[in-house]
Amino acid sequence: MTDAAPTPTDEALATALSQGDDDALNVLMTRWQLPLRAFLYRMLQNEHDALDLAQETFVRIYRHRAAYRTGARFSTWMFQIALNLARDHARRSTRRPLVALDAAPDHADTLPSPDSDALATERMLTVRAAIAELPGDLRAALIFSEYDDKSHAEIAAIVGATSKAVETRLYRARELLRKKLAKFMS
Repeated sequence: MTDAAPTPTDEALATALSQGDDDALNVLMTRWQLPLRAFLYRMLQNEHDALDLAQETFVRIYRHRAAYRTGARFSTWMFQIALNLARDHARRSTRRPLVALDAAPDHADTLPSPDSDALATERMLTVRAAIAELPGDLRAALIFSEYDDKSHAEIAAIVGATSKAVETRLYRARELLRKKLAKFMS
């Protein structure tokens, strides 16, 4: 068997898309749809809204493909678009439950006992509710750091802040969560 062609980077695909190769978007969507939906779900606490905004993110990427700067990180650009959409969505929403009880994609259905299942579910819902109550800038920084393993510099590029501001936001978010979740930490 011969060597397969190397897999193009996200940046190469985004550049190809910006130059008219519409098929490049399909590859980017396949690579990024799950991480993007997971991020949006954590921001919005609603699976349906996360799916809608993930789709809208890719629509915007396609619509603004000519604006992609060659050499820029595709994931940073994509998450900037998604974060702006999530912020706009939150502003438009007038009322919404803090936690969608029927939509918990990362919740394991098989726990050792009903008691531990109930306790784990209560803790999970409490943590999600506490994160959802954080101000948007703190919540975004925390989600990017804790769930998406982004560095301070990557988060700063996505949210349009300095690395020091991201560090401060993470500190404030964690302090607020410690206070809200103190009873579970004892």
